[in-house]
Amino acid sequence: MSMGKRLGAEFFGTFWLVFGGCGSAIFAAAFPDLGIGFTGVALAFGLTVVTMAYAVGHVSGAHFNPAVTVGLFAGGRFPARDVVPYIIAQVIGGLAAGAVLYLIATGKEGFDASVRFAANGYGEHSPNGYSLQACIIAEFVLTAFFLIVISGVTHKLAPTGFAPLAIGLALTLIHLISIPITATSVNPARSTGVAFFQGSWAIQQLWMFWLVPLIGGAVGGLIYRHLLDSREN
Repeated sequence: MSMGKRLGAEFFGTFWLVFGGCGSAIFAAAFPDLGIGFTGVALAFGLTVVTMAYAVGHVSGAHFNPAVTVGLFAGGRFPARDVVPYIIAQVIGGLAAGAVLYLIATGKEGFDASVRFAANGYGEHSPNGYSLQACIIAEFVLTAFFLIVISGVTHKLAPTGFAPLAIGLALTLIHLISIPITATSVNPARSTGVAFFQGSWAIQQLWMFWLVPLIGGAVGGLIYRHLLDSREN
């Protein structure tokens, strides 16, 4: 598969993840009288991965997340030369989705993106006031386990055809745990896509939602490679 098509798949996959997941948080989570709540938002994020992984996973591998790309590289599943191009495509896809969400959201009178705009935060900007340390621990552990799941279900000895479903369910579970903590990142492209349009504190705190998921992803990839892999690759 050509690099252009692979990067296109990563762009559109990440766009769909941010548009569907963050869009559900912005427009539907607390809709008057019948909002979907945290559970609905968590499911929306999982569904974006399931649907696009089945749609374009055969093209690019369906990373849609710089932490996944780095984690698969650390786990020996992805070539170093492709890491930066994939991350660039993912970030652009996230920003494009953020732009479309912003255009829709500002169509309602009185909308103020600076309030949150589905942005990730810690401390006073954590949805439930969790400290920086607590948020770092959550993002690290959840991203590491996300990579362990991804590495396991995409192993050549794993049952075929079920990987997108397992990965999507893992992301749903991650969100069910951590939406109250950080609004759930585990994905620097997702965080960047909305932070840019939130425009204030989200940009100032964005460093954590790059650094910690990337480290967590790398650790998860290494754990699977050295402690869990069957060594029959």
